[in-house]
Amino acid sequence: MFKKLAELFLTFAKVGVMTFGGGYAMLPILQREIVESKGWATEEELADYFAIGQCTPGVIAVNTATFIGRKKDGIPGGVCATLGVVFPSIVIISLLAGVITAFSELAWVKNAFAGVRVCVCVLIGNAVWKLGKKSVVDPWTAALFALIAAGAILTSWSPVVFVLFAALCGVVLKVLLHVPGKDGASK
Repeated sequence: MFKKLAELFLTFAKVGVMTFGGGYAMLPILQREIVESKGWATEEELADYFAIGQCTPGVIAVNTATFIGRKKDGIPGGVCATLGVVFPSIVIISLLAGVITAFSELAWVKNAFAGVRVCVCVLIGNAVWKLGKKSVVDPWTAALFALIAAGAILTSWSPVVFVLFAALCGVVLKVLLHVPGKDGASK
């Protein structure tokens, strides 16, 4: 049991130490580590965890780590994954807080952060592209994607509204209208 929990902690600590730019920036790292390398979740499950993590209180990275850890090894797994993902940030922020404050007004520091922000946008875009290929699988999901994208761009509504709307649409499409899923059967 200890070995499994230590593996969870260390895996999420690795994710946490490589995540720059917030919870969304960790998506490509989670895809590689959790989905491709460890096989602890599918891409669809990871997308679900991100959606739920977005509309539950707290930081999306922490929420997602907790969901995956809980799925893997119950409550102890959720705790270890959560501690793992936040541990590097706590250490790094504690060490760098004074340094960043002292040097934050230097031009090269501002330029470095501007470059990192661009990189994070690309990483997030790549993760969205990968998840989109698995999620937008038919005209119905394409229409839902377009509708929610337009709503998110044109309004300032909470992400919770979009997640609940998408869940309702999923139920209506799959259950009430019997639109087949990608496996050919309505659920």
